[in-house]
Amino acid sequence: MNIPDPKVLARVDRLELEAKQVVEGYLSGRHRSPRHGFAVEFAQHREYAPGDDIKHIDWKVYGRTERFHLKQYEQETNLVAWLLIDASESMSYGSGDRTKYDLACSAAAAMAYLVLTQTDSIGVATLAGSARGFLRPSGQITQLREACRVMADGPFSGPARLGAVLNELAGRTGRRGIAFVFSDLLDDVPDILAGLQHLRYQKHEVVLFHTLDAAEIDFNFRNTTLFRGLEGLPEMLTDPPGIRDSYLKAFNEHVGAIEAGCRGMEIDFVRLRTDADLGHDLAAYLQKRHAR
Repeated sequence: MNIPDPKVLARVDRLELEAKQVVEGYLSGRHRSPRHGFAVEFAQHREYAPGDDIKHIDWKVYGRTERFHLKQYEQETNLVAWLLIDASESMSYGSGDRTKYDLACSAAAAMAYLVLTQTDSIGVATLAGSARGFLRPSGQITQLREACRVMADGPFSGPARLGAVLNELAGRTGRRGIAFVFSDLLDDVPDILAGLQHLRYQKHEVVLFHTLDAAEIDFNFRNTTLFRGLEGLPEMLTDPPGIRDSYLKAFNEHVGAIEAGCRGMEIDFVRLRTDADLGHDLAAYLQKRHAR
């Protein structure tokens, strides 16, 4: 008989509790459906019937036929949301109280809870060189705890190979839904965009959450610092003020190239910071989508 690790159980409990606090504290009431604005595509018309919502009437059709018809969209019934979480070694970095992986898991768990409370389904995969953890979709509310268990196993040693793993997973995620991707995006830009493109080819709506530590964004190191290499990279002793400008230039070019690629594929790009209020940032993003 396997005895559960108390630390793992505590981590699962903490993730589950934080997800519920974020949703109930920031998102409940503002977003009756998490799929509003996601993954909906026109399917067909049907004739108006008493009691139907008139906002879906197609007035162009009425102008031609003088009969009321409603626009119908796919995925008005059940939605499958995939949570694809970078669990590579670089995600273990954190300059403050929480790591990038902690932030990604908290955000993913909050989105999972939001989807499940709307009676839709979630599936989960953690990514580190391959799909290290994989949970098939379910709409049971207990799926939140199972998702947290999968996330609690990471992060893992080694690189993400994010683009290659997204390519691999695209064929396993089944019918069209939403893919929420959480990553620090430390991979080659063409590989990342190719993996995202494969998800889009599978007809998924894709939302990319760029999960970063505050120190990576601002690079406000003052003194000579020994940077420890992750994912096989060597240590480097350097003078941060002397390289800050070149670092920020390279960093912004890398992120800018990914953002541009996302715009071209109609993928939402959302930045999350370890030192920011996660509930506020998720609510702001969903409010923006709702407004569109």
